[in-house]
Amino acid sequence: MKKTLIAFAASTALTSPALAEMLDLEKDVLTFGFIKLTDMAPLAVAYEQGFFDDEGLFVTLEAQANWKVLLDGVISGTLDGAHMLAGQPLAATIGYGTEAHIVTPFSMDLNGNGITVSNEVWEMMKPGLPMNEDGLPEHPISASHLKPVIEEFNSQGKPFNMGMVFPVSTHNYELRYWLAAGGIEPGYYSPEDVTGQIGAEAFLSVTPPPQMPATLEAGTISGYCVGEPWNQQAVFKGIGVPVITDYELWKNNPEKVFGITAEFAEEYPNTTLAVTKALIRAAMWLDENDNANREEAVEILSRPEYVGADYEVIANSMTGTFEYEKGDTRPVPDFNVFFRYNATYPYYSDAVWYLTQMRRWGQIAEAKPDSWYDEVARSVYKPGIFMEAAALLIEEGHATPDMFPGADEDGYKAPTPAEDIIDGIPFDGTQPNAYLDSLPIGLKGDQRVVGNEIQG
Repeated sequence: MKKTLIAFAASTALTSPALAEMLDLEKDVLTFGFIKLTDMAPLAVAYEQGFFDDEGLFVTLEAQANWKVLLDGVISGTLDGAHMLAGQPLAATIGYGTEAHIVTPFSMDLNGNGITVSNEVWEMMKPGLPMNEDGLPEHPISASHLKPVIEEFNSQGKPFNMGMVFPVSTHNYELRYWLAAGGIEPGYYSPEDVTGQIGAEAFLSVTPPPQMPATLEAGTISGYCVGEPWNQQAVFKGIGVPVITDYELWKNNPEKVFGITAEFAEEYPNTTLAVTKALIRAAMWLDENDNANREEAVEILSRPEYVGADYEVIANSMTGTFEYEKGDTRPVPDFNVFFRYNATYPYYSDAVWYLTQMRRWGQIAEAKPDSWYDEVARSVYKPGIFMEAAALLIEEGHATPDMFPGADEDGYKAPTPAEDIIDGIPFDGTQPNAYLDSLPIGLKGDQRVVGNEIQG
């Protein structure tokens, strides 16, 4: 009889892995999409290390041109699933943009992003930065140091433009969070104006991740927020300086998810379990023995069919360091986290944070009760599937119970403490409206954007 709770597997010792009883797969030939970013690594590793094969899955991985094409592929069935922005399943499910019920049984990683500015902007910021005893800028760097740069741009009649990868991306929300924490208005959305630039002091627009460095070099944008390796690429090319990582912005924040349609999960439950098992094993491999496998992972990701960036560029962040200004390399062992800290568990509270940011900036136009946030989170994030997959891995001897949340997990993390977030404002996923009210910049209560003004 199939065991579905970790409690049933608690007595299983992690010895040599047992031969798994193959799940009765409803579909075994699958195509998954991804964008060329290092945090697609669980997909590449599951393929290259044979974890998909172990589950009886014949998987093809296909790079996609951009996040919209990727989402459309999953909705149409051209793709069976994909490496997705965490905001995409949530936005699709609530009908913001393309409408479809997308779910996730697996969170792909924590952290992994950075904010980079052009050399010109860096030289304007640098004189005002506090320095450490080695004569290097103290981190984290507040966006308040960007404010006089924006004022200088405005005095010359120039807008201050920045890039992010998609309107419902972590990168959009992280860039907005950093700007707002430094007292800079990043702009609002309304049902009539989806540019996100209403009332903005810094104008954010979409640029696909691999094009970020070239767009910065061309002067079209003066900074951007993106995942790796595209911040380190700017350093290697000598065209920009990363000023902050998202680990410094919000310690161990959730990043990408693996997304499938609700119909896929319902029609192919065993296949969904098998895929989740393979991805969990890949995440374990990426983090095991203090990241001992990361150099091999970097070699895999550097191949053209995956990320296709130089080995050295990818290794700069994937192996536990991060280079800011050229030559200023610092240890950041948790820049990319794939399994530690329950990184793969799809927490409802992570979903709630994304929804609060959509509300904060007007993508969700009207106020919603706390119960709505919980309901949407539960309709999209599927920890039950994850825990069932984890229990099977424990039963097979691939994992031990202590590697996963307990069977009594309610899906909500303990509140993120103030010291882990750049603006010192704690986050409690069970209190979304109280959290929104605590943020000095952004919509709160019954406020809404009407024309170019906030009303309510």
